[in-house]
Amino acid sequence: MASYSVSAYGNFLNLIALSLFTYEVVGSALGIGAVMALRLFSGMLAGLAAGALTTALGRRTVMIGADVAQALVMVLLAVGPRDPALGLLLGAVVVLGAGNTFFTVALRSAVPVLVGHDARTRANGLLVTARSVATVLGYGSAAAIIALGGYALAFAVNGATFVVSAAAVLVLRPRTDTEDGTGTGDETVAEDGAGDEPVPQTSPARQRGGLGVRLGMGGIPALLLGTILLRGTDAFASSSHNVALPIVASLESPDDPALFMTQFWAAWAIGTFLSHQLLKRLWREKAYDERAFALGTGAMAVFFVCAFTGLPVPALIAAALAAGIADGCTEIVYVSRLQAAPERERNRLFGLSASAETAGFTLGMITAAAALEGFPVLAVVATFHGTALCGALALFLVTLARRHGGAERTTRSPGSTAPLSADEGERHGTRTGAGPLPRA
Repeated sequence: MASYSVSAYGNFLNLIALSLFTYEVVGSALGIGAVMALRLFSGMLAGLAAGALTTALGRRTVMIGADVAQALVMVLLAVGPRDPALGLLLGAVVVLGAGNTFFTVALRSAVPVLVGHDARTRANGLLVTARSVATVLGYGSAAAIIALGGYALAFAVNGATFVVSAAAVLVLRPRTDTEDGTGTGDETVAEDGAGDEPVPQTSPARQRGGLGVRLGMGGIPALLLGTILLRGTDAFASSSHNVALPIVASLESPDDPALFMTQFWAAWAIGTFLSHQLLKRLWREKAYDERAFALGTGAMAVFFVCAFTGLPVPALIAAALAAGIADGCTEIVYVSRLQAAPERERNRLFGLSASAETAGFTLGMITAAAALEGFPVLAVVATFHGTALCGALALFLVTLARRHGGAERTTRSPGSTAPLSADEGERHGTRTGAGPLPRA
């Protein structure tokens, strides 16, 4: 947990320092956008390979390797010339994007092995809390560190955080993989019958198949695949307020736009910090399923749109706080759901999820930036988050329909001769009871 917190702090410090440094190197907003797109694109490609790589090398090895690689590029930037070659900057960006994805996939898929399935939701909540604190500290200290020692000091501090993270994993040697890779996921059957569609375990022959098989989506239940796609859609929607916020800050607070943005993101971070505490008090852990994820995604979309309606500062802070709470809750529910999958499928699911989220955010950044050239901020943010809201509503209705179908099956008498519908018969015949849908 401490290792992840330190690494996350370095990432958020890096977002500020590297963005400003990039602007000095390329000298244009378009150049910054291109470099950010390259970082996101490398993360998306890494997500496609993360499942296979983590399965082949082991999660602990991938986590250490990702940290070491990122530390090395930070050292190169720190000790290099003030005006480095563009190739060095682009290479560093690629390593940072891919390294962050590899580390995240390995860590999230390892949580059930580290703490046990019964404690995974609490562990996910603690990870979200740690990230929230790291967000505030990283953003808050970036300006002071850069003012004190320039970009070299910021990059050196960032590199040190990766070294600390790698050293902690190397020295503590946490158990991140099962011995034979055949461990199963959560095997408790959901009581209400809603969405209890398990991820089928891949046969040994299929597991030894080509890279395309292991990176594909074959064998993933439709409802779970829809959940991953909604997560990608949510990332697409979230890109709009990330692009639009600096514009709104300049319009609403022209004298001090940085303060406006700080208030917004600080309120959001506090909300994510509170999300774990609220979630475990207001929602049963057994109900951490697709319905909870859809409700949280929809609520987050609504609150983010409200934040861009020209509210006074206190109301804006309240909207950002509520959006942060919804954001934290959805992440806990979502990650916990994917972790309920069998051991051998978990790496693939988190790799696919990372690619979906990064692709959605990349596409959204480009599309939102173009849309804001010709349309009002509120219209753009509302359209993007409206897409996520529609997706959340669709997923919620599908889970309700499945819950209703499951309830009808359980109320049939043992001797009933009433015929099953085609859809009902198919679902009844394919259910294995391997796991519920326990949150990202």
